[in-house]
Amino acid sequence: MATTTTTSSLTSGGGGGGGGADDRVMATAQQIVNSLNTTKNVREDMLLILSSFDNRLSNISDFIKTDSESQSSILDAAEKIILRSDSGMSSNAGASSWDDSAGESRYYLAAIDEILDLLDNLSVGPDSEVLDRAETLVQVAMSRLEEEFGHILIRNTVPLDAESLYGSIRRVSLSFAANEGEIDEEFENFGEVETGSVCFHERGASLGDDLCVDLINSEAVMDLKGIADRMMRSGYEKECVQVYSSVRRDALDECLVILGVEKLSIEEVQKIEWKPLDEKMKKWVRAVKIGVKVLLRGEKRLCDVIFSGSDSAREVCFNETAKGCLMQLLNFAEAVAIGRRSPEKLFRILDMYDALSGVFPDLEAMVTDEFVYSEAKGVLAGLGRAAKGTFVEFENAVKSETSRKPMLGGVIHPLTRYVMNYVKLLVDYSDTLNSLLENDDDDELNGLQNDDGERLQLESLSPIARRLLALLSTLESNLEEKSTLYEDGAMQYIFRMNNILYMVQKVKDSELIKILGDQWVRKHRGQIRQYATAYLRAAWTKALSCLKDEGIGGSSNNASKVALKERFKNFNACFEEIYRIQTGWKVLDPQLREELRISISQKVLPAYRSFMGRFGSQLEGGRHAGKYIKYTPDDLENYLIDLFEGTPLVLHHLRRKSS
Repeated sequence: MATTTTTSSLTSGGGGGGGGADDRVMATAQQIVNSLNTTKNVREDMLLILSSFDNRLSNISDFIKTDSESQSSILDAAEKIILRSDSGMSSNAGASSWDDSAGESRYYLAAIDEILDLLDNLSVGPDSEVLDRAETLVQVAMSRLEEEFGHILIRNTVPLDAESLYGSIRRVSLSFAANEGEIDEEFENFGEVETGSVCFHERGASLGDDLCVDLINSEAVMDLKGIADRMMRSGYEKECVQVYSSVRRDALDECLVILGVEKLSIEEVQKIEWKPLDEKMKKWVRAVKIGVKVLLRGEKRLCDVIFSGSDSAREVCFNETAKGCLMQLLNFAEAVAIGRRSPEKLFRILDMYDALSGVFPDLEAMVTDEFVYSEAKGVLAGLGRAAKGTFVEFENAVKSETSRKPMLGGVIHPLTRYVMNYVKLLVDYSDTLNSLLENDDDDELNGLQNDDGERLQLESLSPIARRLLALLSTLESNLEEKSTLYEDGAMQYIFRMNNILYMVQKVKDSELIKILGDQWVRKHRGQIRQYATAYLRAAWTKALSCLKDEGIGGSSNNASKVALKERFKNFNACFEEIYRIQTGWKVLDPQLREELRISISQKVLPAYRSFMGRFGSQLEGGRHAGKYIKYTPDDLENYLIDLFEGTPLVLHHLRRKSS
């Protein structure tokens, strides 16, 4: 499509004849005066003054007359094109014929250029009739251009291909086993939660800065620019901007629908249940990244090209186009930020905060609407406060969880699984959380000082490290309290070992180790060893007391047989009771399970061998000796293998093995 025609190409004249040097002087005089860009009256006066200096300009009145006739001729030619095209549109019931022929649009714009040039360059003797005709034609032409501008925008809008954009997004999926199942809204009924399933939290995806899509067919962009240039030159900038922003605003609304973002009020958002809300939050994160980095960047490029002739038009047009889309996204985020805080929402809120924070530099660079910018800034701050508040809510929930049902077999408590998988995911948001928690009060961390006065170097730790240390310390205290739900003291230590070891493994095998450090791991491994020693003492002291020499009544040769029988009988009863109970206990970690068995063997078997070696001979030859000496040391060693497997073995099964 042609742009601007600078000569009267629409007229049929041109002529020849003896202008010669006089004509050149006259033309030069007119060109000089016109180039001064003065009003028509001033130009006429200047030409008349020039005629007094050179007799070759004495025929100025003839020139003025000729110029007026030329203006009329230009208008006649332009009028035919403009009115013919406008009439053709009316007869087609409003259908556009702009794209039917490249020639029509080119001639139409050329006709407008001629009229606008004429209005700009009316030199002398302005004819009011010519002026009125020209202005009327401009009005008719602008009405047509305004309509065509909208048609071209609509016809050439490129539908958003969301799937291809999703394919361009780099995703990071993190496993989150919440109670080995779904995340409860509160820490309730942990004991009843079944294990085995896994929940995944999909981390907010990243979008490349170089991603670019066509929002409008590229071949139509220069057509739109050509129309915009004429409308702005004619004083119809406002109308042009209104049409553009109206069409593109609707297009962006449709893009949000394709991206899965609905128009919802704050009240509607706050009534949505967690599962559907989680899905909407995930779609929002994706929509913000695509919306700003792809769609709005694309809109900004279009505005810069199409409205390159006016800085104000570029700015207003982009702001008006983007405002609806941005406000819809911001309203949803605001509703989430002021909604009820519960631990399961934290990761999605952090995703939303990161997404909006990540595109904020783009918004600052593109959006000059103070209201929209301040709203975006306020919503970002609100999401930050919501994230902090939700994290505090999580800390409080861990502290106040008071389920009273002991875990069967002393296995890992669902609270432990929940918290450790939760904090494992938090590591991925360390930078964000450090910035949000930077100036928070850390008074509650005073409890991290050891009993012996050794104080952790909290000042050198990051804010998130300090908070996680305090959180895990709270979890340990809660678990210690829960261990008292078991009446058997030995099982309390099994429960503690299972849970502390689970915590250690989660820290050691994840990025948590970089935050909490090796010292934390070493400290808690030492704690597990202490619990193992305490277990041995609680579980086996009574059985081992049966194998001591005290109270037997003499040396190995003259010991009381009655006392020996009672000792062996009591040991057998203790061992069988331990076996019956502790085969039902569960130590999940194979290495810990084996270490406990070895420790028991090292404690029990040497004592049993020694006792049998000293006193067994006094009963072996006697009547019913097998009733008292039921097990050899090898038998005991074999039975110890069955401990901590989580399958209780009854007493008669044990006796059958020994027979």
